[in-house]
Amino acid sequence: MLLSKRWLDEYVKLGDVSPRKYTEDLTMSGSKVEGWEVEGGGLSNIVVGRVLSVGKHPDADSLYICKVEIGRAEPIQIVTGADNVVPGAAVPVALDNSVVAGGKKIKKGKLRGEVSDGMLCSLEELGLAVNDFPYAVADGIFLLEEPHLRPGQDIREALGLGDTVFEFEITSNRPDCLSVRGLARETAATYGKALALSEPMVKGSGGDIGGYLQVRVDNPKLCLRYAAAVVKNVRIGPSPRWLRERLRASGVRPISNIVDITNYVMLEYGQPMHAFDLQHVKGGQIIVRNAAPGEKITTLDGVERTLSPEMLAICDASTPSAVAGVMGGEWSGIYDDTETVIFESACFDGASVRVTSKRLGLRTESSGRFEKGLDPENCIPALERACELVELLDAGDVVSGVLDVAGDIPPMPEIPLDAEWVNRFLGVEIPKDEMVRILRTLDCKVENDIVTPPSFRRDIEGRADVAEEIARIYGYNRISTTTLRGVAQGTLTDRQRFVRQVGQTLLAQGYSEIITYSFISPKYYDRIGLSTGSPLRKSVAIRNPLGEDTSVMRTTAIPSMLEVLSRNYNNRVPEAALYELATVYLPNESDAQPDEKQQILLGAYGQSCDFYTLKGALEVLLCRAGISCWEMCANSGDPTFHPGRCAAIYVQGAACGVIGQVHPAVCEEYGIGADAYVAQLDVETLLEHRTAERSFKRLPRFPASTRDLALVCDEALPVVRIQQVLWDSIGKILEDITLFDVYRGKQVGVGKKSVAYSLTLRTDDRTLTDEECDKAVANALANLETIGVSIRG
Repeated sequence: MLLSKRWLDEYVKLGDVSPRKYTEDLTMSGSKVEGWEVEGGGLSNIVVGRVLSVGKHPDADSLYICKVEIGRAEPIQIVTGADNVVPGAAVPVALDNSVVAGGKKIKKGKLRGEVSDGMLCSLEELGLAVNDFPYAVADGIFLLEEPHLRPGQDIREALGLGDTVFEFEITSNRPDCLSVRGLARETAATYGKALALSEPMVKGSGGDIGGYLQVRVDNPKLCLRYAAAVVKNVRIGPSPRWLRERLRASGVRPISNIVDITNYVMLEYGQPMHAFDLQHVKGGQIIVRNAAPGEKITTLDGVERTLSPEMLAICDASTPSAVAGVMGGEWSGIYDDTETVIFESACFDGASVRVTSKRLGLRTESSGRFEKGLDPENCIPALERACELVELLDAGDVVSGVLDVAGDIPPMPEIPLDAEWVNRFLGVEIPKDEMVRILRTLDCKVENDIVTPPSFRRDIEGRADVAEEIARIYGYNRISTTTLRGVAQGTLTDRQRFVRQVGQTLLAQGYSEIITYSFISPKYYDRIGLSTGSPLRKSVAIRNPLGEDTSVMRTTAIPSMLEVLSRNYNNRVPEAALYELATVYLPNESDAQPDEKQQILLGAYGQSCDFYTLKGALEVLLCRAGISCWEMCANSGDPTFHPGRCAAIYVQGAACGVIGQVHPAVCEEYGIGADAYVAQLDVETLLEHRTAERSFKRLPRFPASTRDLALVCDEALPVVRIQQVLWDSIGKILEDITLFDVYRGKQVGVGKKSVAYSLTLRTDDRTLTDEECDKAVANALANLETIGVSIRG
């Protein structure tokens, strides 16, 4: 909803309240303001000029040289290509260093050797259209016909620009704020200002409306009210400038006086209106009824639409003339030969309009308002305002009388006002008199501690709603923060703390979190190379999927991670390090809901990433997660990964996940032209084997002893197996093991490898002797021989 500051000023005098202050205050009181802009704010250094003379350019047949007075001592010279400029005309002149609509800058220059001190402007260059100034031409210079123009006058002042326009975001429960009067009421309540609302005054020209029109409502549940007025001797023409300005500021295109009146009233009162040409209303009857099965209507947009029985239609004696609350029929408009007009002001059931609009695929300004539920009591005042404007604009003669058919209008609730309860509910101490004052500024009736909301506030249904109205006008910023009484303070569960710790650990290592969809295409399993018999292919199918690409629930999140890596790579992101706490869905043998399991996914590619980089991140994560006993074993059987660069992860003997380089064929399938690496961990396994407690370990008091071992073993023997034997053999005095070299060559033989370790030995209560250290290492070497490991000679 756009709100003109000038229009608002007619209702509430704000004084020197700045646009920013107004935006903040109205947002705080419950009417959110998205922002504001000043009409013509992008125009700069454009003034009114008076053309003194027009002559042909000596070197160009299509150019003209104009002498223009702009309020300075000497006139300036403008070269233009427009042929509609005549001496004596008032024109917009963009001077040197000016800015026109669209941000284009105008500089002094030469055209075919002749100096041009600026540019004469068209409507488009001022950001305007013919509808804003009907006497202007679309192609050509804008020849001003406004009164009281003077050379040198700022063009924004001359054309009525400069209005401040606020943009409101109106929630669906406040249709009353989809109007200038509604927002003026909110403004007055926010600032405690007087609200100047006037009642429409219609003189009428005599006659009997019953001689022109009859109205019948067949479905009073869907049509809560239908009111109509008749205007004869219609005089179609452009609206006056003040009305066009307000429509323009509100984002509505001026058309003609009758149509503009209906749009103006809709903006002012929030009540959609329609104007019918009486000559196209057969039998002089308007019948509000449900459409017949298969009944058709061609709407104003020229599209033939088929109606169904649940849709409400506005009909004449034989056929539908409009779809109630949505759009009129092709013959329901206003034409040049229109002589008598019917003004319609009605209130239709919001849910019915919503269903009709959705099924017809037709959403309009009118339907958007009716859907939210309008005030039936607003129909007559809006209709009277339209008739008042007809008389004010001399657009016709209003026939005396109004046809008003009321349907099933529900009464407004009566809500007890319990000041003590309101204060307790809000956690404030507001005097009861202040509560009553606030409610009355919002047009609520308060008598004998009973609050009756106004008819346009059907969202106020109970005492909590009343308390909310009091709180927002009193000021949310004036309400102290308090803890809810009688409610236990929420804390994180052990699982939530663990998940948060995982995220913080990975973020600290430079990994960015992603979130992907849990439903995928079955083809994703083909893309990561899963065999046809893989149990991971058994997925939970979605009964009503959005499409084939989202038809099953994933059993592994690796395809989702690869999709994101691929998208980053193909958008020329040089390197990426990502993680996701992903949920997978494993079907049960029964028809019960699938088992939902959470996985930690890491994915990366780029120059600074390799297998060991990802392994290092995983080690830090496992350490922070409290996992002390884990190992990696080579895994060459996973088709998603490179057979020589993949490892299965075990935690205390339980399978927990996998880490490795993505298979080149899978990378090619995803369009990733770099080595990509992925790791996957099962959250449940980590939670089961983690040590949540942390123990303090003081700095060592005694020096450490070190031993370096160069060992020879079979190529196929994992080094982690050697490390495990060393830990088990040396026992508690072994503080750390570091693998610092791996060698393959002639010196160790074919099928063999040499691995070198640095051992750190220490105890907390004394300094170890060389004999103790040598004995412990000798015991370890003896145990290593049992698995085929010997000292390198």
